[in-house]
Amino acid sequence: MNPPKTDARRHHDPDVRGFASDNYAGAHPEVLAALALANDGHQVAYGEDEYTENLQRIIRSHFGATAEAFPVFNGTGANVVALQAVTDRWGAVICAESAHINVDEGGAPERMGGLKLLTVPTPDGKLTPELIDKQAWGWEDEHRAMPQVVSITQSTELGTLYTPEEIRAICEHAHAHGMKVHLDGSRIANAAASLNVPMRTFTNAVGVDILSLGGTKNGALFGEAVVVIDQDAVSHMKHLRKLSMQLASKMRFVSVQLEALLAKDLWLRNARHSNEMAQRLAEGVRAVHGVEILYPVQANGVFARLPHDVSERLQKRFRFYFWDEAAGVVRWMCAFDTTEDDVDSFVAALKEEMARQ
Repeated sequence: MNPPKTDARRHHDPDVRGFASDNYAGAHPEVLAALALANDGHQVAYGEDEYTENLQRIIRSHFGATAEAFPVFNGTGANVVALQAVTDRWGAVICAESAHINVDEGGAPERMGGLKLLTVPTPDGKLTPELIDKQAWGWEDEHRAMPQVVSITQSTELGTLYTPEEIRAICEHAHAHGMKVHLDGSRIANAAASLNVPMRTFTNAVGVDILSLGGTKNGALFGEAVVVIDQDAVSHMKHLRKLSMQLASKMRFVSVQLEALLAKDLWLRNARHSNEMAQRLAEGVRAVHGVEILYPVQANGVFARLPHDVSERLQKRFRFYFWDEAAGVVRWMCAFDTTEDDVDSFVAALKEEMARQ
């Protein structure tokens, strides 16, 4: 069958590569094929379709028999809906100061979700029971927002990982204080690939109550999901998702992408590859005198410090972001479609610009 004709034309150069974000990558071909497969005919809207129903079976295979997925449009939506689902109107969320919900979501948890974020500085993006205790107090004080949830990110915004034992300790500590635990899993696949364990090992098996399941950064075109693990911790998720403007009418096109990633091992293949490319990048960067890698490279991101003017020149050749411009810190991200040639070309360009310095 010949592909359908279209008046659309390509507006970008597909040979241009970058290290700014794994969101820059396109959709994986297997995901696009799944979308085409789901496209024919009519299916019931708003999540009562066959693909969303089948997704529930797949989610339970990864996150336990009580798990239920609520597909949403994007990661910020997933986080806001998930956190609203486990807080009262007077509730607060304890998180790392570097958490995505605090730094990169435009105030959505606070403005749209009505949540107070109680942040804690961390050396590596990771919370501990001791760090949590800096904000875990004042439950009976009506003058203070009540801590009700601990939110962690796996892998963290600094590219570091929690071990399953570290997450278990956080869950036990939070639950002992009557708090729930939310896991922001926008890069959960990268964490599982790096730790070489199933996702359940550091989620439902250690006490996580609810999580945001990422798809876009791992090869989906769009779409994430809120996964409720503890059904007793959450009520009225369907209504909350709609109220939060995260209910897709044609939900089959979100669900089938997550199915394509999770039904077999595409999620793991993509994550392993992006992690491996980050390791290759880190190895190349370590050989460049004057460039400092700041955190352990445990997932698909490399954080480095180098002269500011070198970064600015390098940005004209490869797109990437400053993480802390004043300190000269940059972030380089690898994606499922990053190639060895991409990495080697970038390292060569870095060496050239440092030599000019």
